[in-house]
Amino acid sequence: MIDNSFPGRFPATRLRRLRGQSWIRDLAAEAELAPRHLIQAVILREDDALAGPIPAMEGIKRASVNDAVEMAQNAWKNGIKALALFPHTGKEARDPEGTAALDPDNLMCRAARAIKEAVPQIGLIGDVALDPYTDHGHDGLLRDGEIVNDGTVAVLTEQAVVLASAGYDVLAPSDMMDGRIGAIRKKLDHEGFTDRMILSYAVKYASKFYGPYRDAIGSRGVLQGDKRTYQMDPRNSAEGNREVTLDLAEGADMVMVKPGMPYLDMIARTKAAFNVPVAAFQVSGEYAMLRCAAAEGAFDFEDAALEALICFRRAGTDMIISYYATDAAGWLNQKSRFP
Repeated sequence: MIDNSFPGRFPATRLRRLRGQSWIRDLAAEAELAPRHLIQAVILREDDALAGPIPAMEGIKRASVNDAVEMAQNAWKNGIKALALFPHTGKEARDPEGTAALDPDNLMCRAARAIKEAVPQIGLIGDVALDPYTDHGHDGLLRDGEIVNDGTVAVLTEQAVVLASAGYDVLAPSDMMDGRIGAIRKKLDHEGFTDRMILSYAVKYASKFYGPYRDAIGSRGVLQGDKRTYQMDPRNSAEGNREVTLDLAEGADMVMVKPGMPYLDMIARTKAAFNVPVAAFQVSGEYAMLRCAAAEGAFDFEDAALEALICFRRAGTDMIISYYATDAAGWLNQKSRFP
């Protein structure tokens, strides 16, 4: 007969003792969530007609350059250390080669210069990919119905230099072309940008959770086909380790898992295997689900939104890109603790 009074068993051991009051829950907490862990995602716009809400993303609007400056100032005041910028591009500015990506006076570049002038201490992360600029909506060059790898990489290296010249501290290739990290690192170093970091979207899945984002950047109805020939298959996990291994060997300073919450296993696996800075992107579909559920009365948005972020931290992320990062920082600052 088992003696349940033996140490390590009930009733001698009662795990609820460590949950009974808020002070002991805080002292015993395994994961911390603070503003410094968050990165504010910003969707930029040119046209005042685009100032309204983004479909399926209640509370999120595209930002003009002036708006982006204000967002940067507010983010910094709330303890946010970096912004991740993405451009909306109208159909008239898109072409098969994505040439607007190489314009040193494009929306991304003008926004970076304005933000750095106003808030020089904040970090800027620039998206390196062609999907906001191509008329077919793909992250690479389309040739005879196929996304070509090496030709795309040649353009991405030039785009990375354009963004670095505009003031971006971190170049974040999100395209998933093979070999692009090494090529970008070599080009940046050759051009004198040896101090610029690379955040590789190393584990990026071909996901349905990106839907609202495609509205946000003007790709809805533009994309021809899908991105499964270059983004990862959601059925795979070991493949993600191979991607991270290659990207780190080519010179990536940090790696990304995207989407976030549906792939918490990949966050944990990546952190455990490589112990390098790991970022997660809480993508537009994740945000939309939280908002829609809250609107239906399923839960309080603020509490659920913070719980979602602490899940990323528990899984092993060092930094989280989120559309409500600044709001979350404000909530955390007011509460002084996780709820």
